[in-house]
Amino acid sequence: AQVAKKLYRFAFRFPREIWFLNRDDQAAFIEQNLLVHPERARLLHGEGVDLEQFAFTPLPERAEFKFVLIGRLLWDKGVAEYVEAARRLRERYPQARFQLLGPVGVDNPSAITREEVAAWEQEGVIEYLGEAHDVRPFIADADCVVLPSYREGVPRTLMEASAMGRPIVTTDVPGCREVVADGVNGLLCEVRNAESLAAKLAHMLDMSGPERRAMAERGRQKVAQEFDERVVVETYKDLVQKMTGVLL
Repeated sequence: AQVAKKLYRFAFRFPREIWFLNRDDQAAFIEQNLLVHPERARLLHGEGVDLEQFAFTPLPERAEFKFVLIGRLLWDKGVAEYVEAARRLRERYPQARFQLLGPVGVDNPSAITREEVAAWEQEGVIEYLGEAHDVRPFIADADCVVLPSYREGVPRTLMEASAMGRPIVTTDVPGCREVVADGVNGLLCEVRNAESLAAKLAHMLDMSGPERRAMAERGRQKVAQEFDERVVVETYKDLVQKMTGVLL
């Protein structure tokens, strides 16, 4: 870590601007004096999301309730906590289904194997949906998107889910809390805490339909105001123009 900090201090002497994806990272770099020119730091809210491609979709009206965790299946994404929360809730809420969508066995030390997922399927606690290039049908079919990650930059999955009007349950960690305001467009739980996650999932299940729909609409509004991809692109274009004098 000490070597990395020295390299950051050296490297960040030269850029005209340094962009951070979330407030927590920006604050950490400034507090630890990793920026030689802290006045050059700027906040860019993630990569943005295409609001037309990820159009608002009304919540399903049905008896069952589907949670889905979307992403590479890594322990660092909080998959173990999600599975344990599902175990705790399935008897009390028989209408609840807990799904996983994403690649298994990826090249990562934190990767989860297909055999481990198969054991959860056999136990009857998890439904594995495989992986998909287009996540929109799976978000549209969900009642709530879950990401109990240990840390993120700004998770694209949560931006896309909010854009489509899905309430979210995620962890109160950097990156995730950038997208989710607790009680506004989702719920925040404690990191690495299956009991806390289960309590928030139960809270989501206990909410009335109108309460969840209001949360979904606020999520769409938040993404439109803060994470519109067009705003991000214009920010890049403005910087290129400022540095080169070329109008894009």
